[in-house]
Order: sequence, then C-alpha cells, then structure tokens
Amino acid sequence: MSEQFCDVGRGVTLCYETFGERGDPPIVLIMGLATQMIAWNDEYCRSLAERGFYVVRFDNRDIGHSTHFEFRAPTTRQLVRRRFGPEQYDLGDMAEDTLQLIRELELEPAHVVGASMGGMIAQTVAARDPEAVRSLTSIMSTTGSRRVGNPHRQVYRGFLAQRPSDPEELIEFAVRFFALIGTPAPNQDLERIREMTRLSVERSHDRWAGARQLGAILKSGNRTRELQRITAPTLVIHGNKDKLINISGGRATARAIKGSRFVVIDGMGHDLPVAFWPQIRDLIVEHAKAADAGEERDLATPGVGQDAGA
Repeated sequence: MSEQFCDVGRGVTLCYETFGERGDPPIVLIMGLATQMIAWNDEYCRSLAERGFYVVRFDNRDIGHSTHFEFRAPTTRQLVRRRFGPEQYDLGDMAEDTLQLIRELELEPAHVVGASMGGMIAQTVAARDPEAVRSLTSIMSTTGSRRVGNPHRQVYRGFLAQRPSDPEELIEFAVRFFALIGTPAPNQDLERIREMTRLSVERSHDRWAGARQLGAILKSGNRTRELQRITAPTLVIHGNKDKLINISGGRATARAIKGSRFVVIDGMGHDLPVAFWPQIRDLIVEHAKAADAGEERDLATPGVGQDAGA
C-alpha cells in the first residue's frame, strides 16, 4: 500500500496506510512498543478489509516514518525510578495523536484495536473520547498498575539491554528477544520476526525510539481509574504464555472496564504469530460487527467477562 501522511498537531505527523473501501466501518490498528505499523501484516489487514472494514494502520510517534523526537532518551535509572524530564511525552499524548488522526481522516466513530503498548493507547483513546470509539479491542496489554502484568524475571535483563547500533546485530537481538517473550513451539514464528525486523530497519532505524516510548508508558502510571470510565463495547485478548506482560494484566484490564469480554488464547506469547491470526481476526470482526449492530453480551459476571480457550 502507498504511505500517506497526516499532521495531527503539536509538531507530530503520522505515517499511515489504508486497506479496503472508504465507506465501510473503520478499524484503526495501533501497534506496540518500538514496533512499526508493518507488524500489522499486509495480509492480515487485507483479511480484515475483505470482511467489510476500512482498515487504517499507522506508525506511532517516534517509530517508522512518523515524527521522531530528538530529546535524549531516558536512562535505565530514570526508567526504573519513573522520573523523567519535562520533554518526555506520555500515553495521553500518543492517544491524542490517534484521536487527531481519526478526526482528520473523518473516521469517527472508529473501531480501535491495539496490541501491547498499542492496547494502552487504545484504552486511553476510549476513556478520553467515548464519541470517537465504536468498539475497543485490547490485545496483550495491561492497566499500568505495578501489581499486575509484570514481566517474567527472565525478561528484565533483555528488556532493559541497550539495543545494538549495527542493523544486522539488531535483527538478531530482536529474534533472540522474541524467542524469550513470544509464542513457544510449535507455533513459534521467529523467521517472520526476523523478516519483519529487517523490513523495519530498512524503513527506519532509531535505536532510542523504544526507550522514549517506554518512558511514555512508565510516566503514565496506573491507569485503572481512567479505564473504569470506558463505555465502548470492549474485548480483551491475552495469551497465557505471555512473558512480557503477564496475563494478570489482561485480567485486570477486563475487570476495570465494565461489561468487557475477556478471551484467553491458549499457547500464545507476546506476539501475533501466524498460527493465531484467524482466531484473533475472527474475534475482532465478531466484536466489531456486534458493536455496530448494538448487540449486548450476556456476561456471567459484569465487568469481568468471559475466559475462552484457557
């Protein structure tokens, strides 16, 4: 698809691409930490479009072909202590980027789907502008509470490690990291991770972008109270093999959002492997179409939702 650009104000321009027919209900896809929009694979986006949606994917600020900031990335000490300089943006700023994109492209209300940090941004969008959101899908994300969603102890060293500057070394670093946090065998997808990382490096290589985005997550703190304001029909999806954001983060998200539905993907880690694309796609499509039809789910426990596939 051809890239397009949208000025969303405050010195930020977002790069985006679209799939499908302009008149169909819009789905906006938000990707996670240090990950470009191409992680929403072309084939995956087309499969959503073929099911009757106008699909928009975009690079968040500080990644891909969107605006990159030049302030010094927070140090490990700052990240651990959660103390940042005044230049550090937060998830609210990234949510405002998304909202302005939705407005500028005249998409509202849109179905908003986010993965990992993208789920946090999507949650914030739904909480702060209910009129802009038809439905919310939050995938492998969390609330920001320090009591839930914490990484497995094996992950901390790799997560805070300095990214290599050499492109080839960076690609192999990403593969090793996803071997740790991603879906285990038999559905492990490391060759696709290698190829996606290679394509990403060819598009844009900013070794400090991830640290600035991580600063945004940590600066935002515990968002549980804000999530309680969400009124959009909400689907929360989480893998039970996620070592980066423990499944407790997904459960807490579902508890915080009244009337949400919680679905567990058995065997999925912190990635979106090809083996689970059909299941996740069908869940998103079913949820969006139900929201468009005004359907209400019969939940056994309001505010907690349902576990499926656990």
